[in-house]
Amino acid sequence: MSATLTAVPAGHVAAVVTYLEMEAPPGAPVPDSVLRLERWASADPDRYRALFRRVGSRWLWFSRLAMDDAELLARLAEVHVVIGPDGEDAGFIELDYREAGRCTIRFLGLVPELAGRGHGRWLFAETLRRAWAPGVRKVTVHTCSLDHPAALPAYLRAGFIATRRAFESFPDPRLLGLLPRDVAPQIPLVG
Repeated sequence: MSATLTAVPAGHVAAVVTYLEMEAPPGAPVPDSVLRLERWASADPDRYRALFRRVGSRWLWFSRLAMDDAELLARLAEVHVVIGPDGEDAGFIELDYREAGRCTIRFLGLVPELAGRGHGRWLFAETLRRAWAPGVRKVTVHTCSLDHPAALPAYLRAGFIATRRAFESFPDPRLLGLLPRDVAPQIPLVG
């Protein structure tokens, strides 16, 4: 058996995407936290993008940054913002219930300053608790090899099952000016 290498175009970044699903809610309790979630009745595009950048820059999240206000507002699902102990935005989750019987976790993350303090476990448990709203029969999510290294193991530990993988290549958002060139130092700029 031999490996197949696929060239990544100059100026692009590549990742392996893993698609996961869960067909029954987990029984784990939600741990206590000094953080809280607040659902946005309506999203302010600038506030959303600022938080999206703070949470996702390190992992090269860019999709929402490339949208104009109208497209962003049309695509946004149910957004819950994590409020930190100082009252500031400290992360968010985005849950999409637009498909009958299904909740898709679109985004889930905290600002880097909160990393390593156990807050991710709380946010993940809260996300699943909210995802399993009445009528939901399946929760889906996807993550990629560029995401936080704890993301995929956390989904699997929680009971998600991997259903497929895909290879994704996209223009490096740092070279497009959507993110600063110095973010995501673990992913070298090639271009």
